[in-house]
Amino acid sequence: MNIARHHGHSRRTLRVTAIATAIATVAVLSACSSGGGGSTSTGTPTGNPTKGSITWWASPITTSGADPRTVLINAFEKAYPNIKVKLISAPNDTDTNRATLTTQISGGGGPDVYMGDVIWPAQFGAHQLALPLSKYLGSSYWNTFASGLVAGATYNSQVYGAPFFEDQGFLYYRKDILAADGLKVPTTWEQLVSDAKLAQSKGQVKYGYVFQGANYEGATCDYMEFLADAGGKVLNTKGDASAIDSAAATKALTFEQSLVTSGVSPQATSTFQETQSMNAFSAGDSLFLRNWDYAYSTSQASGSAVIGKVGVAPMPTFQGESTPGYSNIGGWNLYVNPHSKNVAADLTFIKWMTGKTAQTDLATQFSEIPTNAAVRSSSTVKNANPVLAIVSTTKLVPRPAQTPNYPEVSQAIYSNVNGVLAGSLTPKAAIQKANSQINTAVKNGGL
Repeated sequence: MNIARHHGHSRRTLRVTAIATAIATVAVLSACSSGGGGSTSTGTPTGNPTKGSITWWASPITTSGADPRTVLINAFEKAYPNIKVKLISAPNDTDTNRATLTTQISGGGGPDVYMGDVIWPAQFGAHQLALPLSKYLGSSYWNTFASGLVAGATYNSQVYGAPFFEDQGFLYYRKDILAADGLKVPTTWEQLVSDAKLAQSKGQVKYGYVFQGANYEGATCDYMEFLADAGGKVLNTKGDASAIDSAAATKALTFEQSLVTSGVSPQATSTFQETQSMNAFSAGDSLFLRNWDYAYSTSQASGSAVIGKVGVAPMPTFQGESTPGYSNIGGWNLYVNPHSKNVAADLTFIKWMTGKTAQTDLATQFSEIPTNAAVRSSSTVKNANPVLAIVSTTKLVPRPAQTPNYPEVSQAIYSNVNGVLAGSLTPKAAIQKANSQINTAVKNGGL
């Protein structure tokens, strides 16, 4: 239930894991200026903010060219010559990464700072595996991030992760077909369906829209976008009860089902993960694609049938709603180990890594989506590639990870969404079933 590394594209894709079992076996506690933005400190961290050593646990960000981690460390140490950073290369697999960190930190050890999934804050915060950063960093720091990112890093009114770089959903489209049909890029789901049916009727494409509907985490991500567009949510404000049993949730799932039953999306959508939807689009079989940021470069790679024909836009929304639609958040945060002896230096490191210099380098040199709002909207970043050109105009929605029991909550969503797409459940029955399962999950305590 995590965003795992997709090394072929230096990006993240999603895959199914039995993480509750895996984590339970390793620990009982656990089952997207040159410095950082200013902050008003709300507490006094231990250690010296400009001197000391830091161990940074981070999995590879790319698999070709210069290592972004080393590039950033070198630049940081140049800015802070009295702080030395030791890189510890973390496992590529997100579940293995989490299990290893859980074991180390629960045993009183582990790195000072670690890079972790955006869905970890509640799971790690609830079991004292991460320091509440908002205890030390005030609102002026957290306000430097793009809207939606801090909410996704918050658990129990405390922010546990500093957004480092992110991923999100985008709408990819065939520029040549829209131009031939005299159509603009759709901003509503209704227009997307109309455009898709027109292109299909002309024999220009086999499918109108391909997305992720298999029985795995990706289906949760896609559904969260439809749900947010419809005005619904999964959990209540406290995160301790389900709020999914609503007209908005049924509307979202009914529309998602109609994409398949109408033939706009493949009948096999209930088996589609990122790879299947990407392959269909790159083969020239679909007018539209929902996928993560790596999809543009993949569509332009050798062997693709749509080289030079692809555009990227924010996700659509339902007619009558404010545009654009919502994009689900993926990506990585920076966390601090509660056992760290020099939290002050850790915070200096984190603020620099989320500041303008590091964020600009991540975007322009390595094509990662920056989390810093000012960097996202800068002309330097916008000119880097078509995806980065539009990120500052998108709206973000996190997954309902404000509960330590997020894995079970997500499973309740994706299994029932998948049931609807496969034709074994009605939308209303699926929402009611998910509602019951989510309520059971959030009342179960920690993983």
